[in-house]
Amino acid sequence: MTLDQLPRPAVTEPARTGAQAMVAQLESYGVEYVFGLCGHTNIALLDALGRSRIKFVISRHEQAAAHAADGYARTTGKPGVLLTHVGPGLTNAVTGVLTAALDSVPMVVISGDIPSYFYGRHPHQEVNLHADADQAAIFRPFVKRAWNVHHVRDLARFTERAFWTATSGRPGAVLLNVPMDHFSRPAPAATYPLVADAPAPALAKSVARRIAEALAGARRPLVYVGGGLRRDSGVAALRALVEHLDIPVAHSLMAKGTLPDSHPLLLGMPGFWGLELTNEYTREADVVLALATRFAETDASSWDRRHTWRFPPTRLIQIDLDPAEIGRNYPVEIGAVADVNQAVEAIAGAVPDLRPEPVHRPDLREQIRAARTSLFTASRERGRSDQFPLRPERILTDLRQALPADAVLVTDVGWNKNGVAQCYELPEPGRFITPGGASTMGFGPAAAVGAQIAQPDRTVVALVGDGGMSAQLPAVPMAVEQGAPVIFVVMNNRSHGTISDLQASNFGRSFGCDFLGPDGEPYSPDFAAFGRSCGADGYTIAAAEDLEPALRAAVAARRPAVLDVPMVNEPVPTPGHWNIKDIYQGIFD
Repeated sequence: MTLDQLPRPAVTEPARTGAQAMVAQLESYGVEYVFGLCGHTNIALLDALGRSRIKFVISRHEQAAAHAADGYARTTGKPGVLLTHVGPGLTNAVTGVLTAALDSVPMVVISGDIPSYFYGRHPHQEVNLHADADQAAIFRPFVKRAWNVHHVRDLARFTERAFWTATSGRPGAVLLNVPMDHFSRPAPAATYPLVADAPAPALAKSVARRIAEALAGARRPLVYVGGGLRRDSGVAALRALVEHLDIPVAHSLMAKGTLPDSHPLLLGMPGFWGLELTNEYTREADVVLALATRFAETDASSWDRRHTWRFPPTRLIQIDLDPAEIGRNYPVEIGAVADVNQAVEAIAGAVPDLRPEPVHRPDLREQIRAARTSLFTASRERGRSDQFPLRPERILTDLRQALPADAVLVTDVGWNKNGVAQCYELPEPGRFITPGGASTMGFGPAAAVGAQIAQPDRTVVALVGDGGMSAQLPAVPMAVEQGAPVIFVVMNNRSHGTISDLQASNFGRSFGCDFLGPDGEPYSPDFAAFGRSCGADGYTIAAAEDLEPALRAAVAARRPAVLDVPMVNEPVPTPGHWNIKDIYQGIFD
């Protein structure tokens, strides 16, 4: 028998590992980017990612990766995918994932974990001290679901469940915790295609008609919009509804931009940052239609009926996709679990049969015009100041002048969030992204990078304080590495300014809030120099007239840029009520 006649073994495809199978599954789900950081528990998955079409966005800190994934998800509507390492890798990501979770942003977190056969023995970096290891438990208070993968055969099924859970119903963050050996074990052949989108609950026609009747018959109706009304069809239906019945609209922080600031029926935010006209209207409304909003404390004046909402006698109609939000903070007359976009379409469709002729409230429109004009005009007047360091409104004015109308403005917390939400006239094609539920300092820089990756052709600005920029310096090299031309505008007052003002106004001085050098003088890093050291452009603003030209140059250059803008520490206008001030003064409910 010759060599050629010897029997040959059957040729078979090499068995795929769990990591390779997972990456193929992610590709089939349309995942384009994974944000994260390497570690010894996830490098098998990273190796598989490196051989795929999926791009890995490396960060220098897991919180930065989480915020970047969040910004990507908010901009695209697709789930952000975050990869972390065991122990400190996962715990570093907590704040970023919490931020996404509380703002109903879809996010899938994949974390490496210790080898499954070393559970409880406290191997390297295991979260284990006073109880057996369970790092997923750290995330359970705020994620929609956390899975621990006990067998590699479950990896594909759990991955499908993670994507489905993150994106279905009320979106949110989920955790898929994978012992590192399951990434390297052979994975059985299994296909788990992503379940096709199931229609969200629809508002019944009879309920839509009841709501339409209540609004059409109201003497002083109001629509209060939260962040869940996002589809073009829902926004168009909202406009049709309120314009036909001449109903004013208030919005939560997260809903800024749902209707343009120029709309004649837009009252703006209620509560702590609300105008007196807005809070007066919320107090005296007889029917309120609340859409996808949780009545947050700041938007409800700490739920003090003397200042904002009065339920009853005001009749509340509340529509939300999450049944837990119906009646959470106020009693409802009609509560409906439904997709608010479809619900508004149904209500708007029912109105013409009840009230064929449009309603006209010219006095109301004039009141709104006068109040809003006064707000924006006063802000623009303060924005003309050549004072240096700059007044915050001057920074906002120059931004409004220099940025394209469709720019994406990603804010952090403090003046850059609250001042923008209150008095920045957002152009209709523009986008406002901000951390709502957690109000996380450090969100803005990295979230802007994620937004820029999602929409590379738009101008994206991270408007942040020096505290927020200091908290997330890794965002700048991440932008450089990704070729993401984010413009980081640092409103630099050498302080955690909002809290410093709050402390000074209530305790007579500020302590522990301001950045001071060893000589006791105000201190700040040179953020423009930091930007240049990372490979970005850096602009140091040395006079009031420097800012607008620097912004225009940064927009034109299409490169990552850091603008260090000295700013006076000036309080955000807060015409409404927040009971923390009562507490500081010793007044308790």
